[in-house]
Amino acid sequence: MQTASIQGVVKILFYFIIFYYVAKFVMRFLAPILLRKAMEKAQESFRQQQQPQQPRESQTTFESPTSDRPKEKTKVGEYIDFEEIK
Repeated sequence: MQTASIQGVVKILFYFIIFYYVAKFVMRFLAPILLRKAMEKAQESFRQQQQPQQPRESQTTFESPTSDRPKEKTKVGEYIDFEEIK
């Protein structure tokens, strides 16, 4: 009866090894394709995020301060020069 369990363990190990090498072989071809698709998708989402901001920047206008009303000057206090005494 022990020979059946040893055969089962060997069979499972054999399947794991075969699965590992098949997955490794397939990923060698699929990984570049999947990475390329992911990069294209990331670039497209980045472009979509940047697109709405561009028109706002081009339409920005700077207005000069109006000279018809003078600036208010508020006097906070006097300037006092302190000298250090030793």
